[in-house]
Amino acid sequence: GDKGREVIEKLYPPLDTPATPYSPDLLTADCIQTLFHHGHPMAIQRVDIDALMGVAKEAACSIEMVISVGDSVLESTPMMRVIGGTGPIPEEALRSAIELGAERTFDQDPKYAIRLLVDIAIRALSPAVNDPTTAVQALNEIEDLLLRLGRRRLEIGTYRDATEKPKLLLPYPSWEDFLRLAFAEIRFYGASSVQVMRRMKALIGELLSIL
Repeated sequence: GDKGREVIEKLYPPLDTPATPYSPDLLTADCIQTLFHHGHPMAIQRVDIDALMGVAKEAACSIEMVISVGDSVLESTPMMRVIGGTGPIPEEALRSAIELGAERTFDQDPKYAIRLLVDIAIRALSPAVNDPTTAVQALNEIEDLLLRLGRRRLEIGTYRDATEKPKLLLPYPSWEDFLRLAFAEIRFYGASSVQVMRRMKALIGELLSIL
């Protein structure tokens, strides 16, 4: 929960900040280059936004990330596209801006904390454990994270240069993505638990009331 609060605070601007949503429709030039992953399955741990902005400005192009931080990449998975510009960019300059690893990290991945809390809850709800109180404690943390997300501008992902031209597009999860992640599995595995269903109903009521 603490890691989730940290990344929400760091990643998302206040709600009164203008929206800068990820939208590939903003890029009207042709794709001249696609970067693919090669090697073992890995997770996207971090993207160096400043480095990619510098590359895009120098090459007079725009760069679109086609996967999010936290996603897994397999052999030949497309990771980014270069739109317009003066010519192909050295792949090393693009690859060096993407940090890969064996597992997800919290740094730029706002869904990871909720994912782990959901895992804790559904594990507690398994017949072998049967611990609904732990699931309710996980829901307490999930509610806090959702309330914080609901008070932040989630429509981000377009980074522009000084002339307001979009130079980098990076997809981020939507509010609906967070809700599905937070509720879908716990709702399924906790359907027979009065304690869990009561807590989920109260959680949704609080979200409706406060947000």
